[in-house]
Amino acid sequence: MPWLLSRARIWTRRGLILVLRVSRLVSIGVRQIRPGLRYLWRSLLRRWRRSLEFRTVLTTLLLAVTSFAIVGAYLSNQIANNLFQERLVQAESESRYNVKQVQDTFDGAQVTDQSSVITLVYDTLTAVEGRGSVIQRRYVFEAKPEQTKPRNRWVESRASDQLTVRVIPPELRKAVQEGGKQQFWASTQFPVGNEDRPGIAVGNMVTFNGTSYELYLIYDLNTAQQTLNEIQNVLWAGGAALVLMIGAIAWYVTRNVVSPVSHAAVVSEKLAAGQLQERMVVKGEDEVARLGASFNHMAASLQEQITQLATLSQMQQRFVSDVSHELRTPLTTVRMAAEVLFEAREDFDPMNKRSAELLYHQVERFQSLLSDLLEISRFDAGAAVLDAEPQDIFQVISHVMEGASPVAAEYGSDVRLNARQKSIVVEMDSRRIDRILRNLLLNALEHGEGKPILISVAANHDAVAVSVRDHGIGMSQAEAARVFDRFWRADPARARTTGGSGLGLSIAAEDTKLHNGWLQAWGRKGSGSNFRLTLPLRQGGTIVKSPLQLEPADIEFPGTARERQMLVLGTDPGTPPQRSQAAAGLDTPDAVEGEDR
Repeated sequence: MPWLLSRARIWTRRGLILVLRVSRLVSIGVRQIRPGLRYLWRSLLRRWRRSLEFRTVLTTLLLAVTSFAIVGAYLSNQIANNLFQERLVQAESESRYNVKQVQDTFDGAQVTDQSSVITLVYDTLTAVEGRGSVIQRRYVFEAKPEQTKPRNRWVESRASDQLTVRVIPPELRKAVQEGGKQQFWASTQFPVGNEDRPGIAVGNMVTFNGTSYELYLIYDLNTAQQTLNEIQNVLWAGGAALVLMIGAIAWYVTRNVVSPVSHAAVVSEKLAAGQLQERMVVKGEDEVARLGASFNHMAASLQEQITQLATLSQMQQRFVSDVSHELRTPLTTVRMAAEVLFEAREDFDPMNKRSAELLYHQVERFQSLLSDLLEISRFDAGAAVLDAEPQDIFQVISHVMEGASPVAAEYGSDVRLNARQKSIVVEMDSRRIDRILRNLLLNALEHGEGKPILISVAANHDAVAVSVRDHGIGMSQAEAARVFDRFWRADPARARTTGGSGLGLSIAAEDTKLHNGWLQAWGRKGSGSNFRLTLPLRQGGTIVKSPLQLEPADIEFPGTARERQMLVLGTDPGTPPQRSQAAAGLDTPDAVEGEDR
């Protein structure tokens, strides 16, 4: 016994180890298959989103399969019901006839010995069975239970093909026993060889020699079931073939319709990329062909208009460049004469003195406009070159604020610098960044209505951002979208006291592009505007996210008050700009890191 117990424990342990190994292999297989299934599912979803042809064909197939499944199930059910009802009616009719023949035979029998009775019953039931090449029906002959047994009752039960009364449903036996001379039926299954066949059992009561017997005639439905199976196979095979045909037709039709659309999309992308000579291939005279012809006509018209605009633009740029260069020499002479008159204005009478001052200032503005035109022409000609060097951006901002101090004093605006870092070194062209920030600051002063101007600076691991925020008249979203267009002004009738060329922000945008940076504008009527310049810290770098949000949020800047640096430019032109710690409670909303809005 101990030896058997130890062997049993060993085999149990081995069985557990085997189960663990199999489960581990199954889990490993599932983990290896799961990425493939996930990739297949994502590919199908991507295909579903991007392909109209795939979506149409798949939807058509799904609808066709669903429709055929519903129709096939309905037809199969109707055919099965009709076959069953037809066989049931036939079984009930034959049962009534055969039961009557059996009862008549039993009633007219003149037998008294056991062997004659058994022979009579066997011959009668065999005749009912209808033996031959094919058995038409089977029977179960059973004496009714719980009745007085007569002295000469030599037959208790009999059945064909070794059937027993157990193949008869209990509900049917109960109904026959209680129903007297009525006929009842029920569906059943009975064994034939090694298989169970469906059938209908029809039950009646017969009497013989004073004994009541239950006579059940069982009709085989195997032939009807085979017929039904063949019909169902034909239905499913025909449905599958029809679904495939519908899928092929849907694919063919969809491809003929979608292919020109896809071709049009490809041609549109090429047109958008500048390949204006691209056209669609037109075949036939149907709606798709008319669409292709209309598309080609539109493309030709666009090509002609774009070519004309490009030609006009080149002529305009050449004209501006030529005129700017031609005006340079005479303007220099006029400026020298204006400077002589301006310096000697004290010797003139008041009217001539005022004229000399106006002449000098207007020549200065004209020269500024001419410089802007020359700079724009260099950008258009592709001659602008970036001279980038590492430099602290705070030095450039301080220089811009110092230069704008007379204008700030004139407008009565305080210019404040708000930053967390004390030094941010950027690879940049300081001359161009100075020009960008000067344009932004002068615009803010001009439109700030004497309210404080806030310059915020922040940096992250790959970019630095400078925002110039005013609280003046503001601008709408439509105006903010056009603010960098050349010669565009929100209010052409409004008088200008600074600038005047209408090219400052356009040049700033071009300078920003040279640095691979962002220059963006936000504005709201009555709430002021905010311009944000974002530059990569290293030349050729890529900006992922700006350190400052474009839309002002009026929330605290990261860091404590002691960590913030502020440069305040007062209205007094003689007061130098001072860098100081931001005082607690001072109303200087800090810029924070955020997404573009």
